[in-house]
Amino acid sequence: MQRPKMVFLTTKIMQRTALFVTFGGLVTSLITTFIPLWKTMNSDLNEVENWFSGLWHTCLYTEEVGIQCKAYESVMGLPLDLQISRVLMSVSIGTGGLSVLAAFPGLEGVEMCVGQPGRKRGLLILSGVLSWVSGLTTLAPVSFIAYTTVVEFWDEGFPDAMPRWEYGEAMFSGWFGGLALVIGGTLFFVAVCMGDYDRQPPSFHTCPELKHRTNHYLKTEVL
Repeated sequence: MQRPKMVFLTTKIMQRTALFVTFGGLVTSLITTFIPLWKTMNSDLNEVENWFSGLWHTCLYTEEVGIQCKAYESVMGLPLDLQISRVLMSVSIGTGGLSVLAAFPGLEGVEMCVGQPGRKRGLLILSGVLSWVSGLTTLAPVSFIAYTTVVEFWDEGFPDAMPRWEYGEAMFSGWFGGLALVIGGTLFFVAVCMGDYDRQPPSFHTCPELKHRTNHYLKTEVL
């Protein structure tokens, strides 16, 4: 008599892990979109002033007044990289939210779409695709602004005494959130493959009757 095998990584656990990772990436991308820490600038001439720039406003921190933020006055007057980043981050938040909403009824154990495994499977695949789109549309603007920041920082046309923008904390949180969304989408596809494997009929080698017939045929050939 064979002992029952303990399976720690089941389809149900994989589905919930994918949802958890995707939701974490979505929250991180949402925070990244609105915090004004995409780029920072410190002046050697005036060390008490620190400038912070984001997608929606810029902030100035001084020891006397504290932090003061001001929204951009005109959208058309923004640099092209900020305009593109706004659109892509908005797409990322929308697709990430739809991914979480679509995945919830597709989870095993949730009393939705009961008796419809095909529909649950389709919802998980849709969640994986949306999560991938959300992750890529987060990584693209963050990487693009990081590239332009590096190019401007090392631009020899600027005087050495002139302060230059550098990476802010939001750049790293954006990379983390984008990667989490891509990983979450991949885990959804892994969960779908695990579910397909679990729904397969018993294999030829695990059926006792077929095993008996196979042994009988082998004995006949030997004789």
